[in-house]
Amino acid sequence: MSNLSFTRFARVAFTGLMLTFAFPALAQSDGRSVGDASGGQAVELTARPALVLAGSADWEEGFAKLNKAFADLRTAMDRANLKPAGRPMAVFVDTDDQGFKFQAMLPLEAAPPATPSFPAPIKLGETPAGKTMKFEHRSAYDDIDSTYEAITAYLDEKGIEAKPVFVEQYLNDVTTADDTALQVDIFVFVK
Repeated sequence: MSNLSFTRFARVAFTGLMLTFAFPALAQSDGRSVGDASGGQAVELTARPALVLAGSADWEEGFAKLNKAFADLRTAMDRANLKPAGRPMAVFVDTDDQGFKFQAMLPLEAAPPATPSFPAPIKLGETPAGKTMKFEHRSAYDDIDSTYEAITAYLDEKGIEAKPVFVEQYLNDVTTADDTALQVDIFVFVK
């Protein structure tokens, strides 16, 4: 995948102000800049049982739709007396200039012995598995485009070819896209 197509693919998958490209990267508390992908590391993801909710959003409503999907998954998990085993994640499955399709996931401690009934469109599934490169985003969701630009540059520099699949795992909960306390691990699947 070329630098331009991966960047476009990544950018389309997120709400965020496109203005981030016009300004220099912001400093983070650890001294790195908001788009610093220098910490990329190879990680093999293993499939785990998860509650899954498929959805779609346009750019402007993406952050709110993801947060709502995670809240709906937590409610369904609690009603079914299931236990979480990890932080929420979003798998981005299709993108275009208007918006994106995603699978919001909440990893479970174990698959239930009998499949509980979940409100549509929530279903039981698995988290993605495979060879990835893991990167960190530690700033507002509005600034995530800078991190994807840095990821693209890193992959190009290292000659790593990416698949059109990536996952964001949200390590903490924030309620607004401009909250700079957000911590996201980004997993880019590689060939």
